[in-house]
Amino acid sequence: MDQPQKMEASLSTLALSLGTQAVIALGLVENPLTKKVEKDRDVARFNIDMLRCLRDKTKGNLSDAEDKLLNGIIHDLQLKFVENT
Repeated sequence: MDQPQKMEASLSTLALSLGTQAVIALGLVENPLTKKVEKDRDVARFNIDMLRCLRDKTKGNLSDAEDKLLNGIIHDLQLKFVENT
């Protein structure tokens, strides 16, 4: 019997979690709790701002891969936010 994978706390996991919450708030995927597509621009903006804060506060302390991932998530979410206005 396979053992469940142990979750690892990392900057990448945090960034992906915040990004997922923003995608849900933009109404791009259904909310897994309600099984409905719901839009909440304030929550989406908050999560994008949290990602930007994380990037700004960790500047110079990230690996190249972490920096690329974080900037890519922020860029994609900002575009989606504008498209969904």
